[in-house]
Amino acid sequence: MTEKTDYRIELSAITKSFPGVLANDNVSFAIKPGEIHALLGENGAGKSTLVKMIYGIMQPDEGEIRWEGEAIKVANPKAARKLGVGMVFQHFSLFEAMTVLENIALGMDAKISQNLLEEKIREVMDVYGLKLDPHRIVSTLSVGERQRIEIVRALLLNPRLLIMDEPTSVLTPQEVAQLFETLRKLSATGCSILYISHKLHEIKELCDQATILRGGKVVGECDPKQETSKSMAEMMIGGDLKQIEKDVKTEFGDPRFVVDNLSQVGEGDFGVALSNISFSVRAGEIFGIAGVAGNGQNELLMALSGEVPTSNADTIKLDGKSVADQNILQRRKHGLCAVPEERNGHAAVVDFSLSDNAILTARERMNLASGGLIKHSEARSYTDNVISTFGVKTTGSASPAGSLSGGNLQKFVVGREIMQNPDVLLISQPTWGVDAGAAAAIHQAIVDLAENGSAIIVISQDLDELLAICDEMAVINEGKLSKTLKVGEASVDEIGLLMGGIHGDPNANQDSVENAHAH
Repeated sequence: MTEKTDYRIELSAITKSFPGVLANDNVSFAIKPGEIHALLGENGAGKSTLVKMIYGIMQPDEGEIRWEGEAIKVANPKAARKLGVGMVFQHFSLFEAMTVLENIALGMDAKISQNLLEEKIREVMDVYGLKLDPHRIVSTLSVGERQRIEIVRALLLNPRLLIMDEPTSVLTPQEVAQLFETLRKLSATGCSILYISHKLHEIKELCDQATILRGGKVVGECDPKQETSKSMAEMMIGGDLKQIEKDVKTEFGDPRFVVDNLSQVGEGDFGVALSNISFSVRAGEIFGIAGVAGNGQNELLMALSGEVPTSNADTIKLDGKSVADQNILQRRKHGLCAVPEERNGHAAVVDFSLSDNAILTARERMNLASGGLIKHSEARSYTDNVISTFGVKTTGSASPAGSLSGGNLQKFVVGREIMQNPDVLLISQPTWGVDAGAAAAIHQAIVDLAENGSAIIVISQDLDELLAICDEMAVINEGKLSKTLKVGEASVDEIGLLMGGIHGDPNANQDSVENAHAH
């Protein structure tokens, strides 16, 4: 029997447990048609488990889901899509060797010809202002562009409820403003949106209502527009949010990492070529590199870390010694550690235990192997140390990396590199998908490492992050690096324009950039 209701979806006393973990404990909340509803909570608070139940990936142990007044059982994602539930995941489920069009076709439940599908894709992109070439191969796309595929795929279903998990973690201010415009247009048509994000100033700007989870329970509801980012963060963590402690330095040590005219050809048809990149980072200094996804950030990290060989021997120097012709292992021996952007598969092997993942990058500096033999107990104790220092929520060092939530795996990967006490740290998207408390802890660990004399390069699309922790920064655009800007003297406006470059509309309204960062 269907009751008359004001709500699109109601969750009532939902409980879900896994061995050793009560993920959701008696969770209830409801979303109205056209409402943009935030789900807030620390990493491991139970947000992802909850939305997986709404989307039919998992089933609740107890409790009831009502859809427009009717009690339902969402058997699987196909049943969810049939109801009108679309979902954009934090980790994209895309086949890299296929085109955008082929990937979208695979996600469609009904049979449809390629021509008609392409027509519909272009229609959706027109209506919502999303730019994407349907014939590009996915492996050549930036993270921001890959996210657009997932959004377009969800919009093709004309969803009545769209779930978004960390949708802006890799977007620039301009792209965020564009996404918000898309979501507001959607909500104006009556589509409800369930929005998960750790960026609280965005929640404040976009959402009408928020439900706050802590340890699997609902601990509060609020109107984000009436709150501050700090007050919402403190509701999430149940305590005071620590501010980053950073000395404003004017003096740094000698240059530790010097890059001089680094050029690389782009790999494949769509790889970004690097052109005459030069910068230098001194002992104790944090150097930031901002940019829109897909402008050569990954190519730069791989060239600097030694994953991809560099042609000219003198382009990269570490403590005065040329390392450009050395591979990643040799550079690690010289004191360089690196955290790539993609944690699944690149920074960590998901099927390996955390302890084995620690051995992969820390065996030299932390002496976890000798004469080709692994020292398992040393590896376990190093891993345990990373887990406790960085507050990684896991059942222990033997857990597979793939069993951790995205934010917890990020904390582990960052901790594994920082705790090797590197002379030079390269780190890309350090706080991608982590909550406010964990982001503050990661930022503090980076700042502390610099205080101890390391040179640090942070590549990030999160401007707030770079402005909070860096001493100097530059912007990468189409494989070229801008002039170096002193943090504190550079305006968000200027950085936004440098980031935009040729991407999107160079005349894009800069007010949207400033608004995105006025919070």
